[in-house]
Amino acid sequence: MIAYGDNSQEVFLGHSVTQHKNVSEGTAREIDAEVKSIIDAAYAKAKHILTERIEELHRLARGLLEYETLSGDEIRTVLRGEPVIKKVVDEPAPESRRASVPAAGRPLPPAPGGLGPAPQPG
Repeated sequence: MIAYGDNSQEVFLGHSVTQHKNVSEGTAREIDAEVKSIIDAAYAKAKHILTERIEELHRLARGLLEYETLSGDEIRTVLRGEPVIKKVVDEPAPESRRASVPAAGRPLPPAPGGLGPAPQPG
């Protein structure tokens, strides 16, 4: 016996058009009405929050445009209207930077543990 909701098939858009219904038309209408009610209430709440807090939304948008990424603490700072102070990370000196792929003709540095460079395909 198949119970309502038992379906082991993958879900994809439009799948329900070809699927056998396990509920009556009346029950389906009630489900649709309840889903619509939930969506409408969520939409109204989201619209209210965004309208009520429009200035915070604009502050956050300006902060993201300026810094691209913000941590949780930085978001709270922006929402309070305070300037964000980003920590400056010093770039390593060019001689201490290493490419992940060695340049052609240069010998590979020894591998950790003193085993020497790994064999390279020829």
